[in-house]
Amino acid sequence: MMKTTVLPADMLEIAITEPGGIDKLQPQLSPIPSLPPHYLLIKVAASGVNRPDIFQRQGSYPPPADASPIPGLEVAGEVVALGENCTKWQLGDRVCALVAGGGYAQYCIAHEDIALPSMNLTDIEAAALPENLFTVWANLFQLGKLKQGESVLIHGGTSGIGSTAIMLAHTIGATVYTTVGSEEKSATARALGADYVINYKQADFAKEIPILTEGKGVDVILDIIGGDYVEKNYQVASKFGRVIQVGMMKGMPKNLNMMPMMIKRLIHTGSTMRSRSIEEKAQIAQELKQQVWPLIAEGKIKPIINAIFPLKEVGKAHELMESGDLIGKVMLEILSYNGKE
Repeated sequence: MMKTTVLPADMLEIAITEPGGIDKLQPQLSPIPSLPPHYLLIKVAASGVNRPDIFQRQGSYPPPADASPIPGLEVAGEVVALGENCTKWQLGDRVCALVAGGGYAQYCIAHEDIALPSMNLTDIEAAALPENLFTVWANLFQLGKLKQGESVLIHGGTSGIGSTAIMLAHTIGATVYTTVGSEEKSATARALGADYVINYKQADFAKEIPILTEGKGVDVILDIIGGDYVEKNYQVASKFGRVIQVGMMKGMPKNLNMMPMMIKRLIHTGSTMRSRSIEEKAQIAQELKQQVWPLIAEGKIKPIINAIFPLKEVGKAHELMESGDLIGKVMLEILSYNGKE
């Protein structure tokens, strides 16, 4: 039997009226989502803005068939209803959650196994965690198998994914190399725990890494950039290195020379998060709770918040994200709707 508090009939959401620019993000009223078994209904206080949201708005990254068409992949707030067979949470619990869609709204459903406690964090901070932590953990540690004493190159070191990866890699005792685009970002990356920072506007990491590693190269590479970085990654990876692709901001590589990959016997893999099964995401959530949540409680891992926008200014949030001129996360603050707007 479903447990619930008193809920309004409608909620404010941001709809994508058709693929295109930020003018296609429009606020509208819609019914609160229905609640399947094992799902929570969260009264959303904050939601993260991520590059997949941009791609969805543009029409190049449609949501899975069973997901909400509303953009938004991570939320934080209060549990206000429990679907049938929910046993892990209670009404009133404050949680953050990875979702397959629906985050740009005042209410959002999340599977009980993919929600995590907000602990001592603000709602803004808690909502900034799931997408980056799930992505970094699954790729850098589950796929990349990064361990203490190894070296890692993290591209885009002050992005949400990059900053999270630096903090986690530093915490486990890996040597961290990263690429950034300004001196301000260099200082931030160092403060997060990067051992070596390369400003790609001033130097070519494909030339710098061999010097810094005395020709050995790096054990693991986490790449959100793609394009010509792919071939350069092969050049700077160590023998038996692992290259993990989690983004292609510069598009697909052209005329890629794969010989270094074969000679070094590299592993080049990658993944997306949104299309994974509930079971896969639940396994990641369990490992995060065991391995990373204690670090958050100790203050060793904390998201960097770049900017906070009210829900109705989501277009400005997308503009900032698309500009690339930011350090850390762009967040939406979702205020209570009283039916009179």
